[in-house]
Amino acid sequence: MAYVYKGLNGKTMGDIIADIDGVQAEVDARAFEIGIRAEELLLQHRAEGIAQIDIVKGDVDAYVVLADANGTNAKSGANSAASIEFGRSAYDVEVVDEQGHYVTEYTVGAMQGLHILEQASHLPKKSGPAVKVKRQKVRIIRRKKKKRGGGRG
Repeated sequence: MAYVYKGLNGKTMGDIIADIDGVQAEVDARAFEIGIRAEELLLQHRAEGIAQIDIVKGDVDAYVVLADANGTNAKSGANSAASIEFGRSAYDVEVVDEQGHYVTEYTVGAMQGLHILEQASHLPKKSGPAVKVKRQKVRIIRRKKKKRGGGRG
């Protein structure tokens, strides 16, 4: 049987329960626990020390976030966290000079995902194949370094 409560001022029972101090304290505690486990897992795999775990508090919820804005992708606002969590397919890179002439080419290998947030939150790992993306070729423009004046005098 369903009950209708008067005087909720447009709030749902979920809104009312979420506003209880004990509920918010538990949400914060769980996010902190997951964040600590995620940080421990990340430290086991850290190569360059750029990726990090952040705990972000929303109005009601708390979020554990894997962030990796490195020097390569920071200018575009991109984030490599998805590749860390879920993996990536291999891709080819072609380096060209400022005039578009070929300089060199290399391949970036595929990488299995580390599933850090998935493990830290004790979510069941999704079954199925790893990341499947058509192999792509990326073109990078190699810019000449500016000559710096040096010396004394």
